[in-house]
Amino acid sequence: MLIIALGLIVVLLICIILIFILIYNKFQRLKNASEAGISQIKVALKKRLDMISQLVEIVKSYTKFERQVFENIAKLRSSIGEIKTPSDINKVNNESKKLLNNLIAVVENYPNLKASENVKDLMNAITEVEDEIARQRYTYNNIVQEFNTRISSIPSNLVAKIYSFKKIDYLEFEEEINKRPDTAWNK
Repeated sequence: MLIIALGLIVVLLICIILIFILIYNKFQRLKNASEAGISQIKVALKKRLDMISQLVEIVKSYTKFERQVFENIAKLRSSIGEIKTPSDINKVNNESKKLLNNLIAVVENYPNLKASENVKDLMNAITEVEDEIARQRYTYNNIVQEFNTRISSIPSNLVAKIYSFKKIDYLEFEEEINKRPDTAWNK
């Protein structure tokens, strides 16, 4: 009888250890997925800035353009490498979105520029990048939701406490920034 009881205790301990390992590994997969999501968003933001630079080059041939715009683009491009947190992404996103919206306003004021095939193609590509950023943000936020839910749920909250896992911040772009630029004029 003692051997059976000891055997059951050993089996129970092995099951608890296996569950603990599985929960820990799930936390690690979610954490790694969130980091990969941040990296993918950084790539999309860089693409957006590259396209804004191309649009600036086209626009400057039509109009006198401020040097400050070029400096802002360069500053934002260099800040992408320093992104570590969702708030860093929000900051770069908001600034690059403001630049893009200003460029769209300039394009709107120049009918010849607005009719340019290069501008149309570039605006379509920017729209695709905006969609990509929205998809990446959605995916990232879903990963964060699962990670944060596990931190709050039994039994995974025990593992979270042991390893000091903290909730991850969501990406929360401002409502106005959430809206994709209106590029209907180029269709």
